Amino acid sequence: MRTARLGPAERLRALAAMAERELDVLVVGAGVVGAGTALDAVTRGLSTGLVEARDWAAGTSSRSSKLIHGGLRYLEMLDFALVREALKERGLLLEKLAPHLVKPVPFLYPLRHKGWERLYAGSGVALYDAMSVSSGHGRGLPVHRHLSRRRALRVAPCLKKDALVGALQYYDAQMDDARYVATLVRTAATYGAQVAGGARVVGFLREGERVVGARVQDVEAGGEYEIRARQVVNATGVWTDDTQGLIAERGQFHVRASKGIHLVVPKDRIHSSTGLILRTEKSVLFVIPWGRHWIIGTTDTDWDLDKAHPAASSADIDYLLERVNAVLSVPLTRDDVQGVYAGLRPLLAGESDATSKLSREHTVAHPVPGMVVVAGGKYTTYRVMAKDAVDEAVHGLDQRVAECVTEDIPLLGAEGYHALWNARARMAARTGIHVARVEHLLNRYGTLVEELLEMIAADPALGEPLAAADDYLRAEVVYAASHEGARHLEDVLTRRTRISIETFDRGTRSARECAELMAPVLGWDKDRIEREVEYYEKRVEAERESQRQPDDQTADAARLGAPDIVAI
Repeated sequence: MRTARLGPAERLRALAAMAERELDVLVVGAGVVGAGTALDAVTRGLSTGLVEARDWAAGTSSRSSKLIHGGLRYLEMLDFALVREALKERGLLLEKLAPHLVKPVPFLYPLRHKGWERLYAGSGVALYDAMSVSSGHGRGLPVHRHLSRRRALRVAPCLKKDALVGALQYYDAQMDDARYVATLVRTAATYGAQVAGGARVVGFLREGERVVGARVQDVEAGGEYEIRARQVVNATGVWTDDTQGLIAERGQFHVRASKGIHLVVPKDRIHSSTGLILRTEKSVLFVIPWGRHWIIGTTDTDWDLDKAHPAASSADIDYLLERVNAVLSVPLTRDDVQGVYAGLRPLLAGESDATSKLSREHTVAHPVPGMVVVAGGKYTTYRVMAKDAVDEAVHGLDQRVAECVTEDIPLLGAEGYHALWNARARMAARTGIHVARVEHLLNRYGTLVEELLEMIAADPALGEPLAAADDYLRAEVVYAASHEGARHLEDVLTRRTRISIETFDRGTRSARECAELMAPVLGWDKDRIEREVEYYEKRVEAERESQRQPDDQTADAARLGAPDIVAI
């Protein structure tokens, strides 16, 4: 099977194809749930379209804690069904569906009290491990272990001696959330789904009360398309209510946004060989290994301002620094923070006033004939949400449709990944690329690495690292535009790579080099290169300014100082 390219020509062809004949299913929103829904539908043999107003994962799905986890804290809430489901999905992703993208990660849980806390927390973690194994997909991770204070400090010397009396260490998993979604979209396209970013739904087509499709604006090239579909799936996350408003139907539930922010600091600022999980007065705080960095998060506060660009305020940053510094022997300062990002969780409202108590379970509804809405949930269980959404859509199709098969459909790059990983030294010798670079590529692209290596063989300059962000090769920028649907400089610097949060300059020093690499693929002239670079620099400055503001309102106003870029 040839893998789908998602370049500019393929995008235009996809929009034209969607408008040409009625689809079985049109999915609106290309976050992880929408992308998963498109893959589920197309692999059941349904003609499928996927449209996204901005970029793949531009909302919540690129701004998470980047964890694939069972939800250890939900055990404390006695939500056993949710934990069991999430642990099964974690195992599937690690072992079968995306071993190139999803990796084990250790966490240390410091104990503050002698006796009862070790028994209480240890019982919870033991149950977590047991539920993982009983799911049939949890044998790939080490089981938890109990540590004395001395052994815990050997593993995590960064901790204050008086911050713990002992510890537990357990394993979960992590991934690059935006890269995962981009791979999910390409997998769906490879199986025949028509996919287009920069395609905004501005209205729905109706026949009586039935929804029969959508009016889609091409925000890149201009023009509008009428895309007819027998079933439309609204998978727009925190925009669910806005999308429902286009048909004057609020729906059967309300989605509430909760803001979570994360800090990114260099690896050498925290001396530890393991991640950390800490209790706070409201929730939990993670310190997560992330390549040459740590991710620290998250907060959990109500948000009712701009959904496209949630802003982190100075108060948010101070909150995380204060909480993590409570246990660190060498405290972090603002100067240590390389990157900051904020995201919105889509929570089902109506169950509690506190966002941290709102349900992480998902809901699927059929508010009007022809439209299915899926909302809530958590990243780890996206595949189950997608299955439930397509099952609901199938009810309205009036035909026999195959059952869900995504439990057995590896994402692009997964097949043969372990064999290529074992041969990475030979691959390095064959290509002249250092083995560390080969490992980096394999863990981002899996077996699709061969496509990048072909590009480098044709143009050896693409095998060089970016001058101001040397974790990434120049080929990755070109590939993002030619194969992965990146249409703007921001798409590459914030989602196809993570340069925007992994460098102290937030990607501004890499902007011009990346724009010039993208230009031949996307047909940009010098003026367009200048516009892309200027927009990106304004975006970074607006984000920096928002992070100097004392509260959400002033931070939001500052962030909105940089407008979104469009091609037309």
